[in-house]
Amino acid sequence: MKALAVILEAPESLSLRPVSLLPMGHGDLTVEIAWSGVSTGTEKLLWTGRMPPFPGLGYPLVPGYESVGRVIDAGRDVRGRIGEWVFVPGATCYADARGLFGGSARRVILPSARAMPVAESLGRNGTLLALAATAHHVVVGGNAPDLIVGHGVLGRLIARIAIALAADAPTVWEVNPDRRDADDYRVIDPAADERRDYRVICDASGAGELLDSLIGRLGRGGEIVLAGFYDRLSFAFPSAFMREASLRISAEFKPADVTAVTELIEAGLLSLDGLISHVEPAARAAEAYPIAFTDPACRKMVLDWSAL
Repeated sequence: MKALAVILEAPESLSLRPVSLLPMGHGDLTVEIAWSGVSTGTEKLLWTGRMPPFPGLGYPLVPGYESVGRVIDAGRDVRGRIGEWVFVPGATCYADARGLFGGSARRVILPSARAMPVAESLGRNGTLLALAATAHHVVVGGNAPDLIVGHGVLGRLIARIAIALAADAPTVWEVNPDRRDADDYRVIDPAADERRDYRVICDASGAGELLDSLIGRLGRGGEIVLAGFYDRLSFAFPSAFMREASLRISAEFKPADVTAVTELIEAGLLSLDGLISHVEPAARAAEAYPIAFTDPACRKMVLDWSAL
């Protein structure tokens, strides 16, 4: 079986073409993808060729770990899941392309345990579950942040989830004045903030060069939480030493995080509205990806696979 997929042929070279799918096993599902999101963190590193070495990394590859769609076929052990609407956090089902992430295709095959049931009523917002789960992992992994750096989609979700879990409303730094909109917390220009006693600062910008300046804003015993994805990081030791600062790396989200944010959404405590700014037909993937990575007005790009 073949499927149309987004293929990163090489850095800054992307196409939409058929790829061969590996056979479905007894415990596998075939999912027809309706929507897939474009990550401006890890996928931007893949696009630019700056992704640090990982097992399975190479070109050509199928990106994507933010997809939703319907189960249209299943192996004999999981036939009961046919017809379910599911979230797909990636797939490795390709015979002639790498699937390090692998979710941006019209059809994917993946183990049943990796396909998480979600409400079809979420529509394209369902693609945000990976980011929401990442944000949840940040918040519950330690003390909730009182400062968030970056008011992109991840920063917004960290703030929303912190408030949903009854933490105090954080302050958010954002250098782009067009991204300072919020209802339940303050979003300010970093230059307007004189505070230097933050307890927990969460970087959601992915800008590793900010580390020294963030350490300088901590109170004694404070913590920096790294929620982005970085190539290399360095910092001046004396300032961190004087503050007895800690660094916490928030790792990849777990299925329990997806379950938790789904419950918050169902309870009306978390909204995913207002986060997706751009939607393009999957046929325009070659144009959509650069927009996602370079257009400041693009908060989140989603591909619509329905016409293919």
